[in-house]
Amino acid sequence: MTPLDPTPSQTVGPFYGYALPFPGGGDLAAEAALTVHGYVYDGDGAPVPDALLEFWQSDPSGSLRGAPGSMRRDPVTGAVAGRHGLDFTGFGRVAVDADGHWALRTLPPGGATPYISVCVFARGLLHHLYTRIYLAERAGDRLLGGLEPERRATLLAAGERPGVYRFDVHLQGPKETVFLDFG
Repeated sequence: MTPLDPTPSQTVGPFYGYALPFPGGGDLAAEAALTVHGYVYDGDGAPVPDALLEFWQSDPSGSLRGAPGSMRRDPVTGAVAGRHGLDFTGFGRVAVDADGHWALRTLPPGGATPYISVCVFARGLLHHLYTRIYLAERAGDRLLGGLEPERRATLLAAGERPGVYRFDVHLQGPKETVFLDFG
C-alpha cells in the first residue's frame, strides 16, 4: 500500500472581499474628523489581499449605543445599499484592497480609554482575531499597562498628521499584533 499525503485542512474563505462588504462600510460618520488606515500583513511581511476588518467604537461622548437602522437596502434586491450617511453607527466593515490596505473614516472615540475594537477575518484563519486600535496611550488602561513596551506598541496607532493615523495588523511574526482572547 502506498502512503498518501494528508488531506489539507480547510479554511473559511477567501470570500470576505465580495460577500460581506457594503458601500460606505469604512465611513462611520458623515462629518468624519478622523482617518485611520493601514495594511494587513502575513507572517512573512507580505500584504494579505483578501482580508476583511470589522470595527466597533464609541462616539466622542463615550456612548456605545450607535444608531441602529442607518443602513439602506435596495428595495428590489434587498441587498445592502450602504449607510444613509446621517447617523454615527459605531460600526464599520472594510475589505482590504489588492495591496492589503484599508481605511476607516470616523469620529474620535470617547470615554475613559478611547479605542477602536477590530475583528480580523483573513485567509488561513479558522477563527477571526480581535484586537484594538489605541490612538494614544492612557495611564490606567489595564490592557496596555499589562503588556511589555514592544508588545504594547502593536496596539498604538502612529499619528501621521492631524486627524490621520496609521495602524498595521501583523498576523504573525516578530511584529505580530496583540490579539485578544474572549473565549
